[in-house]
Amino acid sequence: MASMEVETPAITLNQVARTMFYLVTPNETSFQHVEEVPDYVDKATPIFLGMLVLELVLGWAKTGSLVIRINDGLTSVSAGLLSRLPLLFLRSLELSSYIYIWNNHRLLELPWDSPWTWWLAFLGVDLAYYWFHRFSHELNILWAAHQAHHSSEEYNLSTALRQSSTQQFASWILHLPLALAVPPTVFAVHVQFNLLYQFWIHTEVIRHLGPLEWVMNTPSHHRVHHGRNRYCIDKNYAGTLIIWDRIFGTFAPEGDKVVYGLTKQINSFDPIYVQFHYYPYIWRTFWRASGVRNKLSVIFKGPGWSSGQRSPGDRRQLPKVTVKEVPYNPTLPVVLQAYVLLQFLLLLAVYTDVMAMKLILSQQTLLLLAGYIIFTLTSFGLIIDRRPNAAVVEMFRCALLLGLYRFGYMKVAVPSMPFEVFICLSVLYWALQTLSKLANGKNKQH
Repeated sequence: MASMEVETPAITLNQVARTMFYLVTPNETSFQHVEEVPDYVDKATPIFLGMLVLELVLGWAKTGSLVIRINDGLTSVSAGLLSRLPLLFLRSLELSSYIYIWNNHRLLELPWDSPWTWWLAFLGVDLAYYWFHRFSHELNILWAAHQAHHSSEEYNLSTALRQSSTQQFASWILHLPLALAVPPTVFAVHVQFNLLYQFWIHTEVIRHLGPLEWVMNTPSHHRVHHGRNRYCIDKNYAGTLIIWDRIFGTFAPEGDKVVYGLTKQINSFDPIYVQFHYYPYIWRTFWRASGVRNKLSVIFKGPGWSSGQRSPGDRRQLPKVTVKEVPYNPTLPVVLQAYVLLQFLLLLAVYTDVMAMKLILSQQTLLLLAGYIIFTLTSFGLIIDRRPNAAVVEMFRCALLLGLYRFGYMKVAVPSMPFEVFICLSVLYWALQTLSKLANGKNKQH
């Protein structure tokens, strides 16, 4: 029997915008086949950018300053890019595992086109998110992934994009009970809507939303979750509905001015370090722990366990934080800020092209380009952090970019001649910076 091809229905930008606030109906977002379900997250990119610009304008009008620092904002967006790279090589583990359970172990089959099924999936996906989110703060091995999202000392819409690259390999587990009854198409819709809803609540521009805050998760509630004040720790895990926190005793209203970030700041804008620095810490702590019980506790108890406390520790033991604390913000000349921003835009064009061509390109080419993207983001982090080895790494990166372009592995949306001249000048500049550092190092030795 010939397989039937199912086309993904066209959706408008207006529909995508409404999904970010759950302002959609079951009728317009119910599908019979998984192949029909749109990639709402991918199609929301223009709205992400538009809302970021709007937040910048409103923030400037309100405070007279930028609400998004270039160094912090680029690190957050870089984390978002890294979190999507696994999709170049494999289908979403979340959806694949769900479909497997549905095909082989479902107990009943709720109708895909029923509003009751739609609403049940809405509640089920949100409840599963609450518990996985809570476990991500209370189990050290899951916190190792989730901490990346909390590592920013700022709170704005770019923070929403600071996603973990590894969290997706565990989050699928708590959704599996739904697969016993809820069709994959309905699940595939709500798991995207739940993620999209959480974008707009990462802002300080919106203060309070009145009675809506009794039921829905809002910017005020989520600011508490991102805080490292004592009253903020282990609170407000909600995705869409704040009722779960109220039911399970983890709700806290916004009080004192929230100070954002980790209880122990990492002081780096290297996106690779931001993503993975906690895993070596767990490894070292695991081997230092005596006995099997203590070793397992390093993995399965909370982030504060090493000090003998439950995750993330007795709040009375946490250091007090004040709004006077200065965020990590290494000085970078305006020219270098413009350089990094321009190079990042070039990378974003390459990334977009690769994601669009992932079904056409060979696995070898995808591996090469994914490696280049990771290398590039690392180099940008080294420049922003003012690391001593930034010059030599960026020199090699620019040379690699030129080579990949000349051999046809990538395209850029700018004229060839200006692009090549710019990259060649970049190689020359960083080569001179490298030679200068080597000369200074020799002079210091003498």
